[in-house]
Amino acid sequence: MPGLGTDRSGERQVRKQPKPKKRSGAASRRNVPAKKTAKTGRRPLSGAVFYLASGHGGPDPGAIGRYGRFLLPEDEYAYDVTIRLSELLKQQGATVYMMVRDPNDGIRNEAVLKLDKDERAYPNQPIPLNQTARLRQTTTAVNRLYARHKGAYQRLITIHVDSRSRGENIDVFFYHHSSSAVGRRLATHIHRRFQTNYRRYQPNRPYSGTVSTRNTLYVVKNSHPPTVFIELGNIQNRQDQRRFVIASNRQALANWMAQGILDDFRSR
Repeated sequence: MPGLGTDRSGERQVRKQPKPKKRSGAASRRNVPAKKTAKTGRRPLSGAVFYLASGHGGPDPGAIGRYGRFLLPEDEYAYDVTIRLSELLKQQGATVYMMVRDPNDGIRNEAVLKLDKDERAYPNQPIPLNQTARLRQTTTAVNRLYARHKGAYQRLITIHVDSRSRGENIDVFFYHHSSSAVGRRLATHIHRRFQTNYRRYQPNRPYSGTVSTRNTLYVVKNSHPPTVFIELGNIQNRQDQRRFVIASNRQALANWMAQGILDDFRSR
């Protein structure tokens, strides 16, 4: 698995702008194979339930970064990482609900992801433009499903891309509610995997991403399952943009999240 920002083939993709194409989860299956336990035949995440919510969508693209003459919409990149993570978790036996779905977009490997507005909210609802209405729509759906799966290991992971000044290079950050020890534990497990993988793949680059509380975030405050809110980087910063435009880096983000999630499930 490549380190973030190191894939030379990804650089060629950026220059050539290959023709967009839809992909299945084949690449992610090669990266994190689903294994069954020897004694039970169950896959490692059997019985776990995950709600994955990529930021924004529909009429709201979220933050917009500029990449030469191209625009980088937050919702498209957050969605691509989220659907990659969804595939990995399902291959491990988990039940996964994508709280935002795009009927036309699977996993995509082009560098610049086309902005569209046809995403739908679970189960198949139009996404409102109003931010509070949109966030309430997500948490209401998650909380209803949470009640349906009462007693199961359930987690909500919401994935966003930050927007800061162009000169600010940031790492991946993880937020949880201060009263949720379980949410903190999940965030910490994923964070540790990021620390480990940065040491392995980019030993000369310190990793400064942190785990912290953010009680004011709507989904963190109002969702019933333990929740982790993830910021993938600064979509305005040239260096951080490599984390998004290079497809293998988006896959690495999903892989490392999946590793941390599996660590958390095993430690429950």
